Amino acid sequence: MGSTVPRSASVLLLLLLLLRAEQPRGAELTFELPDNAKQCFHEEVEQGVKFSLDYQVITGGHYDVDCYVEDPQGNTIYRETKKQYDSFTYRAEVKGVYQFCFSNEFSTFSHKTVYFDFQVGDEPPILPDMGNRVTALTQRFRGAYWKELDKMVDYTQPGGTPATEGLGRLAPS
Repeated sequence: MGSTVPRSASVLLLLLLLLRAEQPRGAELTFELPDNAKQCFHEEVEQGVKFSLDYQVITGGHYDVDCYVEDPQGNTIYRETKKQYDSFTYRAEVKGVYQFCFSNEFSTFSHKTVYFDFQVGDEPPILPDMGNRVTALTQRFRGAYWKELDKMVDYTQPGGTPATEGLGRLAPS
């Protein structure tokens, strides 16, 4: 005899799967990249969906790698050479498998350890309408900004002449 799952449990499972589909997804990985080698990774992305790649070389040589991203049609949409770290964000123009590769082919004797974080999907803001809100963090940033700007205004050139003579003090409005 087969087991039956209550209808409410099936509906709940389906709802959870649908909610999970709306969440951004991604992967973080740290890997060894031998000298004179290339390592590629692949991810399926829907048309119109944003993805981002952040990477950093954490050990080896001059802490640098080549990196490129190709769309499903083989077009290079990002390429950097001998970078220690970088970030790349893109909204997929076509649906399909996007490939991102790290290369250490220019090195003949030093292997690298590379960390990357690949995220697919728009991450919802922590608070609704976050861009229009003043928070403790934005207030702190603004305060630090104005303090640094005041230091620049107070800077004097050799001979005691203020660098911004006649401009007056700058202050937030």
